[in-house]
Amino acid sequence: MDNRMDTLVIGGGATGTGIARDLARRGVDVTLVERDGLSSGTSGRSHGLLHSGARYAEADGPEARECLEENRILRRIGGACVRETQGLFVQLADDDPAYFEAKRDACEDVGIETEVVSGDAAREAIPDLAGDVERAMWVPDGVVIPSRLVAANAADAREHGARIHTHAPVTSMTVEDERVTAVALGGDADETVRPNYVVNATGPYAGHIADMAGLTVEMRPTRGVMVSVEYDGLEPVLNRCREPDDGDIIVPHDNEVVLGTTSVPVDDPDDYEQAEWEVAETVRECAAMLPPVADAPRVRMWWGVRPLYEPEEAARGGRGISRGFHRVDHADEGVANCCSVVGGKLTTYRQMAEATADLVCDRLGVDTDCSTADERLPGASDPERLDAFVREFDGQGPTDADLVGN
Repeated sequence: MDNRMDTLVIGGGATGTGIARDLARRGVDVTLVERDGLSSGTSGRSHGLLHSGARYAEADGPEARECLEENRILRRIGGACVRETQGLFVQLADDDPAYFEAKRDACEDVGIETEVVSGDAAREAIPDLAGDVERAMWVPDGVVIPSRLVAANAADAREHGARIHTHAPVTSMTVEDERVTAVALGGDADETVRPNYVVNATGPYAGHIADMAGLTVEMRPTRGVMVSVEYDGLEPVLNRCREPDDGDIIVPHDNEVVLGTTSVPVDDPDDYEQAEWEVAETVRECAAMLPPVADAPRVRMWWGVRPLYEPEEAARGGRGISRGFHRVDHADEGVANCCSVVGGKLTTYRQMAEATADLVCDRLGVDTDCSTADERLPGASDPERLDAFVREFDGQGPTDADLVGN
């Protein structure tokens, strides 16, 4: 590995690989390092929902608009990294009808296309839908195949000159004269590198990486379980139309559906309880929308950890509030050549990457515009090529293990 570079990006999830892609396309000399294979963290352990913004419309209109815009961009550039579905918000008999009305009105304000249908009409589209669904609302949700998306971003970054190193954990950082001057890498890399700028894109581990440089990124990670069960033929993503709670999303795959999720604080994103009650609660609540999943054979289950930013969580309070992303410029703490990016959602990874790349380019004196919203990802029209990228970068996550390679 060349031990000198313009930018070192730490973290091989969607945001990190998106940043590497953006910077490389702007002509920046960039290296990305990941301690495991790509997608081994939050990105590859999500439920894979491509948000339309409808879930957040009444809570945070600007964030919902960002989701809608990025939804459209990902459908345009992602090809086989995205499954073209719809979404259906369903109101059950016990759900507050005023919440349904508020969401519909908010979607209209944001510009999210909706269609309200009766419970009977919804059951015509989805015969197994619960009998007490009183009405429903179609929205333009979709499904992301994160292993392909992350690997394709890495491949495009490499095609534009970036170096991608998996199994290369950061073990220490040296700060001198208010700059990170050296970053020690272990694993397959086993080298010390000297970047001009460092980007910390490590999700729930951002606080740990920042601490190596004597910096502070306050995180409040939470875990959530996903349960994949056998179920064939569901077309749209199902969302329970109520305040966000456990077990309110069902994401369709080919012959399975992913049920999610819970939200439980964790102290260590590498070491946390995986409680059976979370699985039971998720299945029970999702079965209220789609009863056959209660007894459907379980194929696999996994937990993911959300990279939530403590100051936002403290200010806005708890689950159900839309979560944006935060770009933390550590120049404010006296380290001029380092930033961290935290929070956000898989749907808005590209926007997060663009904002971070803008900051890096400003610091490096690079005056080149972002092109990632306009250029399709490599292999977008070729699933086999995308899956080859996943294998090459050791990028298979549990979210889409039934889709990649099949």
